[in-house]
Amino acid sequence: MKDDTQYQKATFAGGCFWCMVKPFDEMEGIVSVISGYTGGNVENPTYEDVKTGQTGHYEAIQITFDPYLFPYDKLLELYWPQVDPTDDEGQFHDRGPQYRTAIFYHNELQKDLAEKSRQEIKDSGRFQKPIVTKILPAAVFYPAEEYHQDFYKKNEKDYKKDREQSGRDEFIQTYWNS
Repeated sequence: MKDDTQYQKATFAGGCFWCMVKPFDEMEGIVSVISGYTGGNVENPTYEDVKTGQTGHYEAIQITFDPYLFPYDKLLELYWPQVDPTDDEGQFHDRGPQYRTAIFYHNELQKDLAEKSRQEIKDSGRFQKPIVTKILPAAVFYPAEEYHQDFYKKNEKDYKKDREQSGRDEFIQTYWNS
């Protein structure tokens, strides 16, 4: 058994957390991916609280990872192509402040790497609009209700339907895979 002290945390907001789990969950070196809420001003928020857009929380995922098998910069390389970093009013068909994008750093190295990666996206010329994804200090992370965890596995049909309707995959194909 590995020593858990070598593991680190990364926290990313990219719109609906259902769509953010699967890309990370399938990678070697990722120990866990938890859906939840962070960055707000309400303790122990529920989904019903957060979806109002009034709590200040983002829907986010918190990843526990082995930095030797999957370094933080690789997480960033996987994060950016999951989102529209130019949309400050939500992501795809999910609208509201709870669906904005953000990278929550857990230490100064993560902050530096996140800022560098955001600058590379800005400099790439890939987008005509400004990059609005925030880089913020990690805050208390509240795991979402159990039915949200691993939603893509537990509710495959509903997950696929929501993802198809969202426009996320078309955006990824147009801006990241072209």
